[in-house]
Amino acid sequence: MFAPLQNDTFLRACFRQATDYTPVWLMRQAGRYLPEYKATRALAGSFMGLATNTDYATEVTLQPLERFPLDAAILFSDILTVPDAMGLGLSFALGEGPKFATPIRDEAAVARLEVPDMNKLRYVFDAVTSIRKALNGRVPLIGFSGSPWTLACYMVEGAGSSDYRLVKTMMYQRPDLMHKILAVNADSVAQYLNLQIEAGAQAVMIFDSWGGVLADAAFHTFSLAYTARVLAQLKREHNGVKIPRLVFTKGGGQWLQAMKQLDCEVLGLDWTVNLARARAQVGENGPNAKALQGNLDPNVLFANPAQIEAEVASVLNSFGTPHTDRTQDGPTQIFNLGHGISQFTPPENVEVLVRAVHAHSRSLRTGAC
Repeated sequence: MFAPLQNDTFLRACFRQATDYTPVWLMRQAGRYLPEYKATRALAGSFMGLATNTDYATEVTLQPLERFPLDAAILFSDILTVPDAMGLGLSFALGEGPKFATPIRDEAAVARLEVPDMNKLRYVFDAVTSIRKALNGRVPLIGFSGSPWTLACYMVEGAGSSDYRLVKTMMYQRPDLMHKILAVNADSVAQYLNLQIEAGAQAVMIFDSWGGVLADAAFHTFSLAYTARVLAQLKREHNGVKIPRLVFTKGGGQWLQAMKQLDCEVLGLDWTVNLARARAQVGENGPNAKALQGNLDPNVLFANPAQIEAEVASVLNSFGTPHTDRTQDGPTQIFNLGHGISQFTPPENVEVLVRAVHAHSRSLRTGAC
């Protein structure tokens, strides 16, 4: 059904296998910093008009790959499609971010919550299949979802938040309600990601974008435990091919040791984490060792080209000596930003970054640095 994969560097790095260079892709790489994306969005009329149209979603997913030699594509969608399918009424006002018409704020609303009919998300799965075909084996396709906790934040707050007052009030005052929301979310996310895999996703990523806002004990109870519940239900392979699972918790650097126990292949790191320490802590050899993804500060992309190249080299050097022994697994890095790319980023600076990652990481492997 799909063309053979021509560039498996990203997948090999996910499985901690030696690669010729460090693969690179960017969170939110298909999006608002590209003029061609803005043109397509204008044709679609709205963000959801873009995300729910198979042809448009395919087009914008491939746009950055037409410009830059990236090593993976990521499905163009949103983390909030699952609660939208639950009937919360997702909308995007231009420049304002996502909003829900009917947030979950009382016992009755929580009681009504259930895993949605996945047919309501058919547009996502159709897009995955369409994108995979359009890629024609160029690079792997990553599917994704928000984490149970991150979805819950939006579902209770009704939008983004600066203080998470409503969701944290429920968490502390009525933990029983929060656990119900999180359990439904976890089982929904697992189904959603498994259907993305069946549709053609070659890796899946869980974005725990707001895990880092939690207190230490609360993170383990309300975020990590439910991410683990999702992972326990995910397909390990499809049609005989292994599917790597990636987890990214923004602000999660202090919990790396606990996250090492997650049943996944890759841990994403934000820019506050020291890569060398993370590698020593969770990325070296052992039964639970993880590939590491990250972790350039996105604002580096506003610097001049020479400084971008220097910062790229600094991140790669921080990770340390690349794993080059193809006879066994070892520490690997997937280069990425420490969070999503800014909409104001000059596209030409992304070109500088991607080429710098490839060039410097090759040099590290050949001893030319």
